[in-house]
Amino acid sequence: MNTSSMRGILLSVILLFSITLILVPSNTFAEEINAKSIGLEETVIIEFTNDSDTEINTFRIWLGADFNFKSFKTEKGWIGEKTPQGVIIFTSPESIKKGESVKFGVKTDNKNPGINWKAIDIKSKEQGMGKVLPKELPEVIKNTEIKPDKKSVDIGILSDSIFRIVPEKPNMGSTIRVTGDNFGASQEFDFYIDNSKIGSFETDENGHFMTTMKIPDNQNADRVDFKIKDSKGEEKKISLRIGEIENRIPETENVKLTIKGIPNIIHRGDLLDISGTGAPKSAITAEIKTEDGDIINSRTAEVDAKGNWKLAEPIAIPLDTPFGKYNAVITDGRESILKSWTVESNKKIIITPYNLKFQPGELLKFNGTAVPNKPIEIILEDPQGKELFSDIIQLDESGFVEFEYQTEQSSIKGTYTLIATQDKDIEFIFAGLGQLPAIPVNLEFDRLNYSAGDTAVISLTGIASEIVSLLIIDPSDKPKGETISITLQADGTAKYELDLSGYASGVYTAVASKGSAQSTEIFTVGLQTGSGEIQINTTKLKYTPGDSVLILGDTAKNVLLTITMTDPDGNIVKEKETFSDKNGKISEGSFRIPSDGKSGMWTITAKSGSNFDTIEIEVLSTIVEGMQIIVEEGAEIPGYGNTLQIKVVGVQQTVEISIVNADGQVIESLSFQASSQGEINQPWIIPKDTEPGTYTIKVSDAFTSGETTFEIK
Repeated sequence: MNTSSMRGILLSVILLFSITLILVPSNTFAEEINAKSIGLEETVIIEFTNDSDTEINTFRIWLGADFNFKSFKTEKGWIGEKTPQGVIIFTSPESIKKGESVKFGVKTDNKNPGINWKAIDIKSKEQGMGKVLPKELPEVIKNTEIKPDKKSVDIGILSDSIFRIVPEKPNMGSTIRVTGDNFGASQEFDFYIDNSKIGSFETDENGHFMTTMKIPDNQNADRVDFKIKDSKGEEKKISLRIGEIENRIPETENVKLTIKGIPNIIHRGDLLDISGTGAPKSAITAEIKTEDGDIINSRTAEVDAKGNWKLAEPIAIPLDTPFGKYNAVITDGRESILKSWTVESNKKIIITPYNLKFQPGELLKFNGTAVPNKPIEIILEDPQGKELFSDIIQLDESGFVEFEYQTEQSSIKGTYTLIATQDKDIEFIFAGLGQLPAIPVNLEFDRLNYSAGDTAVISLTGIASEIVSLLIIDPSDKPKGETISITLQADGTAKYELDLSGYASGVYTAVASKGSAQSTEIFTVGLQTGSGEIQINTTKLKYTPGDSVLILGDTAKNVLLTITMTDPDGNIVKEKETFSDKNGKISEGSFRIPSDGKSGMWTITAKSGSNFDTIEIEVLSTIVEGMQIIVEEGAEIPGYGNTLQIKVVGVQQTVEISIVNADGQVIESLSFQASSQGEINQPWIIPKDTEPGTYTIKVSDAFTSGETTFEIK
């Protein structure tokens, strides 16, 4: 074995069995974060152990001036990102708690690098910083005394060695049993089909063996030589014919060609998850045609051995698809079927993502249409349900809606949900980051409040043809009746009528679930208006455009209220029906100041019957004339260097920033998402090799651009 192979084996042992690493103390500041490292030439394994009471979810590492990172590896669940300044940032949605540890592997351009590090907790607060030097592996002790091995002196294949194959008529891809006698005792042999090795085995002390081998799926159906070879190349062989793959499906049980996932009525923006059955081991071809016979799309799919097939990705119906009738001709080479449907519009909000699947670091982009000349509320949630961005957008006469959000390399992978609300209409739009989106379970009621004995109409959405469980929770937080199973239609929707006979007055919760995914919705029974005195307030009195508004209050228990938000010109921005709970508490957090909200005194009114309460809040304008760019000296960050603080006011959506030197060369390109107040406020780490002089910063968003100069001394 050569030195390189030995080093490779040693490194694998480090990674797989987590050899105890040698601690090199850094400084007393990081005593609660234990850092250890071990190295082999340019490769270093560093382990962090959290001995503090604070959860850690970010580690930053960087090298000295004479070293550079070439590559890195992380444990499962962690994401690494190398910055232009040479810093590697490791992050994870699952933080490490006290007593837990995590390992990272890095490769550098020189041996035994010292690694600087910093640990950051889930609140973005620094919890430790230090430096570790790797401890090298001990040298391998070589055994220079070579002892004879019985296996190396015994004869492998003898003149009377025999073996046989069971069954004697094997097929492609089948598993066979190989047994033999009179071979060299305790010897290792290789098994071949013609000149291709497919396995090895060892004989016992009597020269006998019995083993199993698998014939490759791609093996030709022909006569071949099965061979056994010893270490000296001597061989023993027998010749047999390999048959075709056995057809386990009787010809009398032919699988019928079918297709599902295409409803009779389709709407613009729909996602079609199409599958079906066909001739096993064949290929499906689907051609989508207009009513005039023009082919507008073609897809293929493989049919498995059981006769099932499914398109690899859902088909998205474009927003500009002409309304009318469409046909799909599906064939598996044996038979063909025709499927027809009609594209119609019954949705007021039609928004789709540019792609079903985006990659971390890309711009999530959505566009579509809604009711013209009305505001629409946009909320973007990550796969964990955390709100990333929200705004109220006033649409013009075109009704066109466009939304963008910049992701990072460290952004959580999964399904991102865009929630669009306009009046009483709400739509959920899904896009995947790093993977295709998974359609969750959602439910809606046709209204908030019902009378006892009414029938509530529940609309459910999810994956086509799946079975959803529905459970009702009563006001005392106990299940109301048994769990209800509802099968969604081929378009992924269903309507369920819930009989409210026997329901007492109060607030109920409906829970729809499928596996670990679930959705909840509140509805009320028997609540009345005219509650008596109402008192409401907000958590603060001054707001800026884009801020959310939490409305709290007190009134009688279990009563209906209507809350209205009005701007300084008397225009109703939002109105929503809500209720007080069983303790008479009011809590409504769905209100938000639009990003273009007018400055001045806004009014919020809560009304129930003839009773009402009105409060005022002040909205402070952040709108400036044009774009303002401010560059100021920033703080020095240990291990990174000096910084400049870049502040831009009067921008929207995604903001692109370029740093240009005196020769017109771009030395840094940055991209940020503007805040709801139209601002960017970010530090810029000055690269260490930056020469003193005058530089230009150029800033642009989707609507305007500007630039200014600054000095680096």
